[in-house]
Amino acid sequence: MLYHLSQYLEKLFTFPGAHLLNYISFRTGLAFILALMLSTIFGRRIIDYLQKKQIGETIRDLGLEGQMSKKGTPTMGGIIIIIAILVPTLLLANLTNTYVILMLITTVWLGLIGFLDDYIKVFRKNKEGLSGRFKIVGQVGLGLIVGITMYLSPEVVIRENIEVKGKITQRVESVHFAKHDVKSTKFTIPFVKNNNLDYADAFYKAGKAAQKYGWILFVIVVIFIVTAVSNGANLTDGLDGLATGSSAIMGVTLGILAYVSGNVNYAAYLNIMYLPGTGELLVFAGAFIGATIGFLWYNAFPAQVFMGDTGSLTLGGLIAVFAIVIRKELLIPILCGVFLVENLSVVMQVSFFKFTKKRSGVGKRIFKMTPLHHHYQKQGNAGIQAIFQRPIQALPESKIVIRFWIIGIILAAVTIITLKIR
Repeated sequence: MLYHLSQYLEKLFTFPGAHLLNYISFRTGLAFILALMLSTIFGRRIIDYLQKKQIGETIRDLGLEGQMSKKGTPTMGGIIIIIAILVPTLLLANLTNTYVILMLITTVWLGLIGFLDDYIKVFRKNKEGLSGRFKIVGQVGLGLIVGITMYLSPEVVIRENIEVKGKITQRVESVHFAKHDVKSTKFTIPFVKNNNLDYADAFYKAGKAAQKYGWILFVIVVIFIVTAVSNGANLTDGLDGLATGSSAIMGVTLGILAYVSGNVNYAAYLNIMYLPGTGELLVFAGAFIGATIGFLWYNAFPAQVFMGDTGSLTLGGLIAVFAIVIRKELLIPILCGVFLVENLSVVMQVSFFKFTKKRSGVGKRIFKMTPLHHHYQKQGNAGIQAIFQRPIQALPESKIVIRFWIIGIILAAVTIITLKIR
């Protein structure tokens, strides 16, 4: 709103500093600071309110170190994150930008689903929360909105990078872009030379209809990614600051990717497709990073508030949609590696337990407990009930979280350098 107001006033009056809001870098910094202030200053008031209303976490005794001390800690703190993201974005971003609109819809949509889940758990005293079926329906619905909007919106276009090679050396001497924007289902794939792949290529035998089928496949992929990443973030939110800190790291990386993809000069230097309009997502990324870091002030060990599903589903969904709209969805397994292994650990544990129980009558486990972060937190010899294991002593919660953050930083660095490693 401030951005649009400044645009309007600049046409009527001339006053010093009015043009500052034209710069994405300035608005991003301002969004970061404002989100940080909202999540720390006003976040304290929300936490006090949650404590006053006794909106606390219900803890089951699973034999984890320090687990029962968390009982009664205020939950539903994801409201702080959502407010700290929405307010700076609404004030400072270009609200006519399709990509920004999609991020705002994602924030509200998944925030409501997570809030309903937490509400049922806290106020209805139902530990199961919102039915998994309804969560999936909500995530699929969001995937459809994102995919169909990208298909229909005339603003969602690309300019493909065209390499100019030397006649003798055949090395790339320069990169330029097509003169016209085009609708396309192309996206970036890592570690290959010609790193633009098109979903329509899977239907090359369909002729002219290939592009239409490509968009259908794209929508299906969007639904899968949104569901997988939001659930991965939800599973990761089991230790103080783990999901929050990991999300902040991913937010920084996605902000960098959005900026270079939306800047024709950086896109040419990196030899990646140019995505007009995605640079505006840097403002949203600034708010996202500020909100998560500010929330971490209260969520770091020992946590004074938990984000609940209100926060975790929202953060995961935002990361997924952000990567999709900047055509970097195949980088998600690298960037969101922490979320991925948390998801896989649960799938492996359940599958192996069912398989061994069916075969021998006694279910065995690969990990002491899943999601994976609880494996390192739990006392006992992991080799008693499972194969492929050696004894691992329980680690302090803060050490587990910091080590996961370090892994997240390494994965973020790898994600960025994939743009040049081919």
